[in-house]
Amino acid sequence: MPHVIIKLQPGKSEHQKETIAEAVAQAVMASAPCAERAVSVSIAEIAPEDWVEAVYKPDILGGPGTLYKRPGYDPL
Repeated sequence: MPHVIIKLQPGKSEHQKETIAEAVAQAVMASAPCAERAVSVSIAEIAPEDWVEAVYKPDILGGPGTLYKRPGYDPL
């Protein structure tokens, strides 16, 4: 039962968020064979001024055992 949480900065329309969620769900189904009914995707909007403390430090720096795609930026 894969559940994916996408964290991004505000500004995307509902249609864009639905498109992102569907694309991620399709990628999960293709790469980790599972039924569509097993996949869920949520989107959390994080303000730019909160990004380092809310996402970068805990999820990127603090999650080396679970981070499989590193970003190409370093805000510190």
